[in-house]
Amino acid sequence: MLRARFAELAAAFGLLTRLPVGALPQPPDAAGYARAAWAWPLAGAAVGALGGAAQALLTAAGLPPALAAPWALAAMLLASGALHEDGLADTADGFGGARNPARKLEIMRDSRIGSFGALALVLSLALRGGALAELAAPLPAMAAAGALARLAMLLPLLALPPARRDGLAAGLGRPPLAAALGALAVAAILAALLLPAGAALLALGAALAGAAALAALAGSQIGGQTGDVLGASAVLAECAALSVLVALR
Repeated sequence: MLRARFAELAAAFGLLTRLPVGALPQPPDAAGYARAAWAWPLAGAAVGALGGAAQALLTAAGLPPALAAPWALAAMLLASGALHEDGLADTADGFGGARNPARKLEIMRDSRIGSFGALALVLSLALRGGALAELAAPLPAMAAAGALARLAMLLPLLALPPARRDGLAAGLGRPPLAAALGALAVAAILAALLLPAGAALLALGAALAGAAALAALAGSQIGGQTGDVLGASAVLAECAALSVLVALR
């Protein structure tokens, strides 16, 4: 049982980050990555904590917060492999660049970035960079936001069918209820430990609302979800949670 949990932890970090997990056992099949959903918030918290720690260290060394923030974002992007940002750009290009679902999905598979994708990336980085510059305690806030963002990825995955038969989201399948409830518990506990109670609750609500809005949009645009939609959900949820935390500072 314990070995299985470690394998799921490794699967979560291997799926959502570029952090080294070679020493941990890997799940035996693709379904193991869905069962690992309970650990997605832990992977998000690790990436967020890295960015928050970089922000805190750089400002302590004398950099202005606005100049430290891009370096902190760079650390987070390196740790995650910019996986979610890639999904955000592809989703924005697909949803904004065509009228019918088949063409939208075709655009989302194109590795080239268009105007909608570039604008979405710029806005998301500006939002997170601005939040980093304003947070009094960036490490716990970024760790909590990262955890809530990866929890929010589960909303479109659970609420919508795959929009195509192949791809990351279709391969994952629908996580078991126990894994989804575990993710909710892990993210809520992390937020409660890292943030004031009221801020944790509002940030959780904002993250889930952002992902729910994107899930509704994906349902109307392409009739389901894809790996790109999941990544976009994580970025939108993180931006929403950080906006709430800055507003409450």
